[in-house]
Amino acid sequence: MKAKYINIHPLNPQANKIEEVVSYLRKGAVIIYPTDTVYGIGCDIHNQKAVERVCQIKNINPSKINLSFICYDLSHISEYTRNLPTPVFKLMKKSLPGPYTFILNAGGKVPKMLHTKKNTVGIRIPNHTISRTIVKELGNPLLSTSVPMGDEVEYLSDPEFIFEKFEKLVDVVIDGGIGNIMPSTIIDCTSDAPVLIREGLGSIEGIF
Repeated sequence: MKAKYINIHPLNPQANKIEEVVSYLRKGAVIIYPTDTVYGIGCDIHNQKAVERVCQIKNINPSKINLSFICYDLSHISEYTRNLPTPVFKLMKKSLPGPYTFILNAGGKVPKMLHTKKNTVGIRIPNHTISRTIVKELGNPLLSTSVPMGDEVEYLSDPEFIFEKFEKLVDVVIDGGIGNIMPSTIIDCTSDAPVLIREGLGSIEGIF
């Protein structure tokens, strides 16, 4: 079945279109959506079959790799993480919304199938209205992983090209304009001091 292609204004998302996307998510849809970095593939974190589909598309084992959660704001953090030191919270408050992924200790609300051996979770609050509005309307985080490029180095950034490539693999492709080709900066905050895992779009100045 061919995916639904939905144009959404990146700065002023149309409420009816956001509601349409959320209705698909609640039915177990896998969607491709814009963030402040690269386009992502995701679903409702609580829909196991949808999570399994995302992992199949990326050819990954969810227990062996950190899949990020797209959150609306910091109020979600306490629900899906645990043992969050005050300095880390202050760092996140200063950096988010923005192009960062923070690796934190997973809390009780993280679905069991998404628990890694290290029992950690990646948290993202992108500086992008579409993805955050979807999460707000849905009421819980979205699973997030970057759109795969196969053997090519650059991430897909053109939603029309993304649609052509994934129209038979996902249920919805959101066109929010041309995306970035730089991924997020990943910072591991599960130990005493933050550790840079990957430098991406987010500046590390003032963090390390």
